[in-house]
Amino acid sequence: MKFGVNCINSGPGTTVDTAARWARTVEALGYDLLMVSDHIAITPDVAERYPAPFFDTPATLGWLAAVTTRIELGTTVMLLPLRHVLDTARIVGTVDQFAGGRLTAFGVGLGWAQGEFDALGVPFERRAAITDDCLAALRELWSSDLAAYEGAYARFSGVQTAPRPSSTTAIWVGGVADAALRRAVRHGDAWHPISLTVESLAERLERLRVIAADEGRPVPVLAPRIPLRITERPLEGDRVPGEGTLDQIRGDLVALEALGAAYVVLDPFVPRPDGHAARLAEIERAAAKVIELR
Repeated sequence: MKFGVNCINSGPGTTVDTAARWARTVEALGYDLLMVSDHIAITPDVAERYPAPFFDTPATLGWLAAVTTRIELGTTVMLLPLRHVLDTARIVGTVDQFAGGRLTAFGVGLGWAQGEFDALGVPFERRAAITDDCLAALRELWSSDLAAYEGAYARFSGVQTAPRPSSTTAIWVGGVADAALRRAVRHGDAWHPISLTVESLAERLERLRVIAADEGRPVPVLAPRIPLRITERPLEGDRVPGEGTLDQIRGDLVALEALGAAYVVLDPFVPRPDGHAARLAEIERAAAKVIELR
Protein backbone atom coordinates (compact mmCIF):
# COMPACT_ATOMS: atom_id res chain seq x y z
CA MET A 1 0.00 0.00 0.00
CA LYS A 2 1.24 3.48 -0.91
CA PHE A 3 0.50 6.75 0.86
CA GLY A 4 -0.28 10.16 -0.55
CA VAL A 5 -0.91 13.68 0.73
CA ASN A 6 -3.33 16.30 -0.54
CA CYS A 7 -1.26 19.49 -0.92
CA ILE A 8 -3.24 22.57 0.15
CA ASN A 9 -3.27 24.94 -2.84
CA SER A 10 -5.87 27.47 -1.66
CA GLY A 11 -6.74 29.84 1.16
CA PRO A 12 -5.06 32.67 3.06
CA GLY A 13 -1.33 32.26 3.35
CA THR A 14 -1.04 30.08 0.25
CA THR A 15 1.92 31.20 -1.86
CA VAL A 16 4.48 29.81 -4.25
CA ASP A 17 6.75 29.32 -1.24
CA THR A 18 4.16 27.26 0.66
CA ALA A 19 3.65 25.04 -2.39
CA ALA A 20 7.38 24.39 -2.55
CA ARG A 21 7.46 23.71 1.21
CA TRP A 22 4.65 21.17 0.90
CA ALA A 23 6.38 19.41 -1.98
CA ARG A 24 9.81 19.19 -0.41
CA THR A 25 8.53 18.24 3.05
CA VAL A 26 6.19 15.49 1.85
CA GLU A 27 8.83 14.02 -0.45
CA ALA A 28 11.52 14.12 2.26
CA LEU A 29 9.21 12.37 4.73
CA GLY A 30 8.95 9.40 2.38
CA TYR A 31 5.36 9.68 1.18
CA ASP A 32 4.68 8.23 -2.26
CA LEU A 33 2.21 10.65 -3.84
CA LEU A 34 1.46 14.39 -3.75
CA MET A 35 -1.92 15.55 -5.04
CA VAL A 36 -3.71 18.86 -5.60
CA SER A 37 -7.39 19.73 -5.83
CA ASP A 38 -9.15 21.74 -8.52
CA HIS A 39 -11.50 24.67 -9.04
CA ILE A 40 -11.53 27.18 -11.87
CA ALA A 41 -14.07 29.87 -10.92
CA ILE A 42 -13.95 30.80 -7.23
CA THR A 43 -17.60 31.77 -6.96
CA PRO A 44 -19.22 32.34 -3.54
CA ASP A 45 -20.21 28.70 -3.10
CA VAL A 46 -16.63 27.59 -3.81
CA ALA A 47 -15.05 30.37 -1.73
CA GLU A 48 -17.07 29.39 1.33
CA ARG A 49 -15.12 26.12 1.44
CA TYR A 50 -11.98 27.02 -0.54
CA PRO A 51 -11.29 30.77 -0.27
CA ALA A 52 -8.94 32.65 -2.56
CA PRO A 53 -6.21 32.53 -3.52
CA PHE A 54 -6.84 29.25 -5.30
CA PHE A 55 -3.76 28.33 -7.29
CA ASP A 56 -4.40 26.88 -10.74
CA THR A 57 -4.21 23.09 -10.73
CA PRO A 58 -2.17 22.45 -13.93
CA ALA A 59 0.29 25.24 -13.17
CA THR A 60 0.69 24.02 -9.58
CA LEU A 61 1.35 20.47 -10.78
CA GLY A 62 4.01 21.74 -13.17
CA TRP A 63 5.65 23.67 -10.34
CA LEU A 64 5.53 20.64 -8.04
CA ALA A 65 7.16 18.56 -10.76
CA ALA A 66 10.00 21.08 -10.98
CA VAL A 67 10.74 21.17 -7.24
CA THR A 68 10.61 17.40 -6.63
CA THR A 69 12.53 14.44 -8.01
CA ARG A 70 10.94 11.22 -6.78
CA ILE A 71 7.39 11.64 -5.53
CA GLU A 72 4.42 10.72 -7.73
CA LEU A 73 1.91 13.47 -8.59
CA GLY A 74 -1.85 13.53 -9.06
CA THR A 75 -5.18 15.37 -8.90
CA THR A 76 -7.80 14.86 -6.22
CA VAL A 77 -9.81 15.65 -8.20
CA MET A 78 -9.81 17.55 -11.51
CA LEU A 79 -13.32 18.72 -12.42
CA LEU A 80 -13.66 17.13 -15.82
CA PRO A 81 -16.86 18.84 -17.10
CA LEU A 82 -15.40 22.34 -16.60
CA ARG A 83 -12.61 22.06 -19.18
CA HIS A 84 -12.68 21.10 -22.83
CA VAL A 85 -11.49 17.53 -23.12
CA LEU A 86 -8.77 18.47 -25.62
CA ASP A 87 -7.34 20.94 -23.12
CA THR A 88 -7.50 18.35 -20.34
CA ALA A 89 -5.75 15.72 -22.44
CA ARG A 90 -2.88 18.07 -23.27
CA ILE A 91 -2.58 19.28 -19.65
CA VAL A 92 -2.18 15.74 -18.35
CA GLY A 93 0.26 14.76 -21.07
CA THR A 94 2.36 17.89 -20.65
CA VAL A 95 2.61 17.67 -16.86
CA ASP A 96 3.44 13.96 -16.99
CA GLN A 97 6.20 14.58 -19.54
CA PHE A 98 7.69 17.45 -17.52
CA ALA A 99 7.51 15.26 -14.40
CA GLY A 100 9.34 12.39 -16.08
CA GLY A 101 6.34 10.07 -15.97
CA ARG A 102 5.46 10.84 -12.34
CA LEU A 103 1.86 11.98 -12.91
CA THR A 104 0.50 8.60 -11.89
CA ALA A 105 -2.95 9.47 -10.50
CA PHE A 106 -5.30 11.54 -12.64
CA GLY A 107 -8.26 11.83 -10.28
CA VAL A 108 -11.49 13.13 -11.83
CA GLY A 109 -14.85 14.24 -10.48
CA LEU A 110 -18.13 15.86 -11.51
CA GLY A 111 -17.99 19.02 -9.42
CA TRP A 112 -20.56 20.18 -6.87
CA ALA A 113 -20.69 24.01 -6.97
CA GLN A 114 -23.48 25.15 -9.27
CA GLY A 115 -22.26 28.74 -9.19
CA GLU A 116 -18.96 27.65 -10.70
CA PHE A 117 -20.76 25.87 -13.54
CA ASP A 118 -22.98 28.91 -14.14
CA ALA A 119 -19.95 31.22 -14.28
CA LEU A 120 -18.29 28.99 -16.88
CA GLY A 121 -21.44 28.44 -18.94
CA VAL A 122 -21.56 24.67 -18.36
CA PRO A 123 -24.97 23.09 -17.63
CA PHE A 124 -24.80 21.83 -14.05
CA GLU A 125 -27.53 19.23 -14.55
CA ARG A 126 -25.58 17.59 -17.39
CA ARG A 127 -22.24 17.32 -15.60
CA ALA A 128 -22.43 13.51 -15.20
CA ALA A 129 -23.13 12.93 -18.89
CA ILE A 130 -20.39 15.37 -19.89
CA THR A 131 -17.93 13.59 -17.60
CA ASP A 132 -18.74 10.18 -19.06
CA ASP A 133 -18.30 11.52 -22.58
CA CYS A 134 -15.00 13.19 -21.70
CA LEU A 135 -13.62 10.02 -20.12
CA ALA A 136 -14.40 8.03 -23.26
CA ALA A 137 -12.82 10.76 -25.38
CA LEU A 138 -9.68 10.82 -23.22
CA ARG A 139 -9.13 7.12 -23.84
CA GLU A 140 -9.22 7.82 -27.57
CA LEU A 141 -6.85 10.78 -27.25
CA TRP A 142 -4.35 8.76 -25.25
CA SER A 143 -4.35 5.70 -27.49
CA SER A 144 -3.24 7.04 -30.87
CA ASP A 145 -1.15 9.75 -32.52
CA LEU A 146 -4.16 11.07 -34.42
CA ALA A 147 -7.53 10.92 -32.68
CA ALA A 148 -11.18 11.29 -33.59
CA TYR A 149 -14.26 11.06 -31.38
CA GLU A 150 -17.96 11.68 -31.91
CA GLY A 151 -19.92 11.91 -28.68
CA ALA A 152 -22.85 13.84 -27.26
CA TYR A 153 -20.59 16.58 -25.85
CA ALA A 154 -17.09 15.92 -27.17
CA ARG A 155 -16.56 15.92 -30.93
CA PHE A 156 -13.31 16.18 -32.83
CA SER A 157 -11.36 14.56 -35.66
CA GLY A 158 -7.83 14.62 -37.00
CA VAL A 159 -6.40 15.86 -33.69
CA GLN A 160 -2.71 15.28 -33.07
CA THR A 161 -2.37 14.10 -29.49
CA ALA A 162 1.28 14.52 -28.46
CA PRO A 163 2.41 14.94 -25.77
CA ARG A 164 0.46 12.10 -24.21
CA PRO A 165 0.84 10.81 -20.65
CA SER A 166 2.90 7.70 -20.05
CA SER A 167 1.37 4.30 -19.45
CA THR A 168 1.79 4.79 -15.69
CA THR A 169 -0.87 7.53 -15.57
CA ALA A 170 -4.02 5.97 -14.09
CA ILE A 171 -7.52 7.47 -14.09
CA TRP A 172 -8.98 7.63 -10.56
CA VAL A 173 -12.75 8.17 -10.54
CA GLY A 174 -14.36 9.79 -7.52
CA GLY A 175 -17.90 9.50 -6.14
CA VAL A 176 -19.88 6.94 -4.13
CA ALA A 177 -23.30 6.65 -5.78
CA ASP A 178 -24.05 3.72 -8.07
CA ALA A 179 -23.60 5.96 -11.13
CA ALA A 180 -20.13 6.92 -9.91
CA LEU A 181 -19.20 3.30 -9.27
CA ARG A 182 -20.34 2.37 -12.77
CA ARG A 183 -18.27 5.26 -14.14
CA ALA A 184 -15.22 3.97 -12.28
CA VAL A 185 -15.75 0.49 -13.70
CA ARG A 186 -16.31 1.64 -17.27
CA HIS A 187 -13.69 4.36 -17.50
CA GLY A 188 -11.34 4.21 -14.52
CA ASP A 189 -8.31 2.35 -13.29
CA ALA A 190 -9.05 3.18 -9.64
CA TRP A 191 -12.01 4.13 -7.46
CA HIS A 192 -11.24 7.24 -5.39
CA PRO A 193 -13.88 7.71 -2.65
CA ILE A 194 -13.56 10.51 -0.10
CA SER A 195 -14.28 10.54 3.65
CA LEU A 196 -16.31 7.35 4.10
CA THR A 197 -16.40 5.25 7.25
CA VAL A 198 -14.73 1.86 7.00
CA GLU A 199 -18.15 0.19 7.14
CA SER A 200 -19.59 2.37 4.37
CA LEU A 201 -16.47 1.88 2.30
CA ALA A 202 -16.76 -1.91 2.63
CA GLU A 203 -20.43 -1.79 1.58
CA ARG A 204 -19.72 0.41 -1.44
CA LEU A 205 -16.75 -1.74 -2.37
CA GLU A 206 -18.95 -4.80 -2.49
CA ARG A 207 -21.38 -2.89 -4.70
CA LEU A 208 -18.44 -1.92 -6.94
CA ARG A 209 -17.59 -5.61 -7.36
CA VAL A 210 -21.20 -6.41 -8.32
CA ILE A 211 -21.26 -3.63 -10.91
CA ALA A 212 -17.91 -4.77 -12.34
CA ALA A 213 -19.26 -8.30 -12.69
CA ASP A 214 -22.41 -6.97 -14.42
CA GLU A 215 -20.25 -4.94 -16.82
CA GLY A 216 -17.82 -7.81 -17.42
CA ARG A 217 -14.91 -5.58 -16.45
CA PRO A 218 -12.13 -5.69 -13.83
CA VAL A 219 -12.77 -4.18 -10.40
CA PRO A 220 -10.94 -0.82 -10.20
CA VAL A 221 -8.18 -0.47 -7.63
CA LEU A 222 -9.27 1.06 -4.31
CA ALA A 223 -7.58 4.42 -3.60
CA PRO A 224 -9.48 6.38 -0.92
CA ARG A 225 -8.81 9.88 0.37
CA ILE A 226 -9.29 10.34 4.11
CA PRO A 227 -9.11 13.44 6.32
CA LEU A 228 -6.14 13.82 8.64
CA ARG A 229 -7.05 15.23 12.05
CA ILE A 230 -4.86 14.06 14.91
CA THR A 231 -6.25 14.21 18.44
CA GLU A 232 -4.49 13.58 21.74
CA ARG A 233 -7.34 11.47 23.12
CA PRO A 234 -9.15 8.63 21.34
CA LEU A 235 -12.37 9.55 19.55
CA GLU A 236 -15.43 7.47 20.39
CA GLY A 237 -18.38 6.39 18.28
CA ASP A 238 -18.61 6.55 14.50
CA ARG A 239 -15.36 7.85 13.08
CA VAL A 240 -14.17 8.62 9.61
CA PRO A 241 -10.77 6.99 9.03
CA GLY A 242 -7.95 9.46 9.58
CA GLU A 243 -9.49 11.21 12.57
CA GLY A 244 -8.32 10.36 16.11
CA THR A 245 -5.08 9.50 17.83
CA LEU A 246 -2.07 8.34 15.87
CA ASP A 247 -2.75 4.78 17.02
CA GLN A 248 -6.38 5.02 15.85
CA ILE A 249 -5.25 6.37 12.49
CA ARG A 250 -2.70 3.58 12.14
CA GLY A 251 -5.52 1.11 12.82
CA ASP A 252 -7.60 2.80 10.13
CA LEU A 253 -4.82 2.33 7.62
CA VAL A 254 -4.50 -1.33 8.52
CA ALA A 255 -8.26 -1.72 8.01
CA LEU A 256 -8.08 0.01 4.62
CA GLU A 257 -5.23 -2.24 3.56
CA ALA A 258 -7.35 -5.25 4.55
CA LEU A 259 -10.04 -3.93 2.18
CA GLY A 260 -7.47 -3.96 -0.61
CA ALA A 261 -6.49 -0.29 -0.80
CA ALA A 262 -3.50 0.24 -3.09
CA TYR A 263 -3.17 3.92 -2.13
CA VAL A 264 -4.48 6.01 0.76
CA VAL A 265 -4.37 9.79 0.42
CA LEU A 266 -4.22 11.85 3.65
CA ASP A 267 -6.08 15.16 3.47
CA PRO A 268 -5.09 17.70 6.17
CA PHE A 269 -7.54 20.29 4.82
CA VAL A 270 -9.41 20.76 8.13
CA PRO A 271 -9.44 24.58 8.48
CA ARG A 272 -6.73 25.75 10.85
CA PRO A 273 -6.18 29.31 12.08
CA ASP A 274 -2.43 28.64 12.11
CA GLY A 275 -2.48 27.58 8.47
CA HIS A 276 0.10 25.68 6.48
CA ALA A 277 2.67 25.18 9.23
CA ALA A 278 0.20 23.33 11.48
CA ARG A 279 -1.06 21.16 8.64
CA LEU A 280 2.46 20.21 7.62
CA ALA A 281 3.23 19.41 11.25
CA GLU A 282 0.37 16.90 11.27
CA ILE A 283 1.66 15.34 8.07
CA GLU A 284 5.06 15.01 9.73
CA ARG A 285 3.56 13.49 12.90
CA ALA A 286 1.59 10.97 10.85
CA ALA A 287 4.59 9.94 8.76
CA ALA A 288 6.16 7.77 11.47
CA LYS A 289 2.97 5.70 11.79
CA VAL A 290 2.19 5.68 8.08
CA ILE A 291 5.44 4.91 6.30
CA GLU A 292 6.20 1.86 8.44
CA LEU A 293 3.09 0.14 7.06
CA ARG A 294 4.47 -0.08 3.50
